Amino acid sequence: MTSIGAAAARRIRILGLDVDGVLTDNGVYIGPIGGSRVELKRFDIQDGLGLILLKTAGIPVVWISGRNSEATALRAAELRVEELVQVPGPRKAAAFGEVLTRHGIQWEDAAFVGDDLADLPILRRVGLPIAVSNAVEEVKQVAAYITRAPGGHGAVREVVEAILRGRGEWSAILERYFAEHAAGAA
Repeated sequence: MTSIGAAAARRIRILGLDVDGVLTDNGVYIGPIGGSRVELKRFDIQDGLGLILLKTAGIPVVWISGRNSEATALRAAELRVEELVQVPGPRKAAAFGEVLTRHGIQWEDAAFVGDDLADLPILRRVGLPIAVSNAVEEVKQVAAYITRAPGGHGAVREVVEAILRGRGEWSAILERYFAEHAAGAA
């Protein structure tokens, strides 16, 4: 599918994102610095702005990661992501279900972006399952939308834009974003 339809886009009340392979390029850099273990990940800046635009539209964003990572926590805090849940892969669906319950949102009113097998239980339940272009075949098979961009290279920004365009809100959200941030830049 090359776009997200208006009905599907308007139904979305929350966007869930896997982290490794969706917000990152699946690479993890691990090594010692000063005798301590350090982990680094590469996040795409355009994805970050996309998440800010989605927040401007009033749609909360939740990150559900299958592994614990301080680098992930730092980026989530920097972007003021509503919730970051880091649980073992097999617990991701239950954890996302708990998030939905806390927010009073039904599974069919949620979108989720995934790339690997641990994301399948969530993708099979949400109203709008989305796969990044470099996802494994099993994930692509259940996806209603597959991004053109690979994970960690603007795929999330593409999803945000597709949702907001599908809702007919893209231009208005851009204007609102620029107006809100121009006032604070003085």
